[in-house]
Amino acid sequence: MAEEEKKVVEAAAPAPEASQEAPRENRRPRGERRNGDRRPRRDDKKDQPKEFEERVVFINRVSKTVKGGRRMKFTALVVVGDRKGRYGFALAKAAEVPDAIKKASQAAAKNIHTIKLVKGGTLSHEIVGHFGACKVYLKPAPEGTGVIAGGPVRAILELAGVENVCSKVYGSRAPINIIRATSKGLDELKSFKEMKALRGKE
Repeated sequence: MAEEEKKVVEAAAPAPEASQEAPRENRRPRGERRNGDRRPRRDDKKDQPKEFEERVVFINRVSKTVKGGRRMKFTALVVVGDRKGRYGFALAKAAEVPDAIKKASQAAAKNIHTIKLVKGGTLSHEIVGHFGACKVYLKPAPEGTGVIAGGPVRAILELAGVENVCSKVYGSRAPINIIRATSKGLDELKSFKEMKALRGKE
């Protein structure tokens, strides 16, 4: 009797179905995309050389008075350049200092100015840049002189690629005004050929 019940149970049990899993050699590796291309890593951008060198000129803490109290933030003035005649600057604000510097660097890279240098890495002629109550006087200098300039003026001249120059700041001493006045002066520079034509030497 027990043998007959055992046969009935075995007949009622369903036959095991074939496994639907694909063989191990046909499976795609974990983490690989279906099209066969792996997603690029975020660290690859860090290995690329930066197009511009950046320098933080000034950081200031500012506050805004609102109904609930004061909101503290930080402003950062950053100058960027490739030391080959291209430079830029920007002022940005954020709740933290690193964020303010990052925002200013990105904005400065979009605000690029170009100047033409002459032999010896100096300027083609004297120039005075004006902005508000600030005046910046720039004068060419012979080789070996170096950059004779204060902090903000030195930052923008060195990153622009100027190697020999003399400068003097008159009036306002606010870093952003000095930077803007220096940029105004550099934008008004004429090339060596233009200056020769103006002096009637061609």
